[in-house]
Amino acid sequence: MSGKKLFFILFLCVILTSCQNTHKEEQKASIRIGISLYRGDDTFINNICSVVEEKAKEYERENGIKVILDIQDAKGNQNTQNNQVERFISLDCDVLCINPVDRMDASVIIDRAMTAEVPVVFFNRQPVEEDMNRWDRLYYIGVDAKETAVFQGKMIVDLYQKRPEAVDRNGDGVVSYVILEGETSHQDSLIRTEWSIQTLKNGGVPIEKIAGGIANWERSQASALMEQWIHAYPDTIELVVSNNDDMALGAIDALERAGIDGMNVVGIDGTTPGLEALENGKLLGTVSANKEIYGSAIMELAASCALEKELPEEYPLENGTYYWTPQEILIHED
Repeated sequence: MSGKKLFFILFLCVILTSCQNTHKEEQKASIRIGISLYRGDDTFINNICSVVEEKAKEYERENGIKVILDIQDAKGNQNTQNNQVERFISLDCDVLCINPVDRMDASVIIDRAMTAEVPVVFFNRQPVEEDMNRWDRLYYIGVDAKETAVFQGKMIVDLYQKRPEAVDRNGDGVVSYVILEGETSHQDSLIRTEWSIQTLKNGGVPIEKIAGGIANWERSQASALMEQWIHAYPDTIELVVSNNDDMALGAIDALERAGIDGMNVVGIDGTTPGLEALENGKLLGTVSANKEIYGSAIMELAASCALEKELPEEYPLENGTYYWTPQEILIHED
């Protein structure tokens, strides 16, 4: 072999080795994920956040990449959340996972993320469509609110068709109900309220609304409302429809204080305390999102964004933006 050929081969080897080393250096050893919760004391959000933390540890073990989660509580304040986003970006977070305080006011977060070129995975509280359409690195993970509501209504419809006396407790041919609603501005609250009741009507359940009120997803507020209704409408209420489990549990608290047994109360979320109430027969039923899938989808999508990898195929995105977590009906069986 001539000296020139040998020199060329050696030179090529050096170049290839250099390229390989550069490629290795480009592989991230760790990813930093900034997570802001609209309220850290929300039971459902706590359940989801716990799963995300578990999935982050699994991801580390399986991929050899350290996952740093920076979890902050906005405590219901949008300005606080905006400041948290600024901090995440200043700390060079690779991706943001945001449970927005005000779904109608996500533009500040999006503006800042777009400027810094940091992708955002929103979850649980869906920003308005025009905001989500502003950038192709914005994503949303949640549940289909209409499906949730239809499932909730179906619980009562099925029970009424099997045992009408179990729903129409006083036998007067009309099911008198009260409804506990979440926030006025939350899309899930509005849709759950509309379609749970519409499903009852569509299913042939003869219903009459006695009262309804906003309890902001909170157990204590729901308990106070239910106590008022019990006093205002004694021996009238037969069914409590709640937009979530926490408010359903608040209603149950008030019923227990009043010494009322056997009331049909239905919730949504399948939270840990909700499932306990379901098991002991205090809660008739709930609609549960698969929290393992929900939390895993957040973690996997965030990691893919952080590493600039292909998005995970096991969580197909509708319109390249939305992932809807599967749900199921859970009902107490006598």
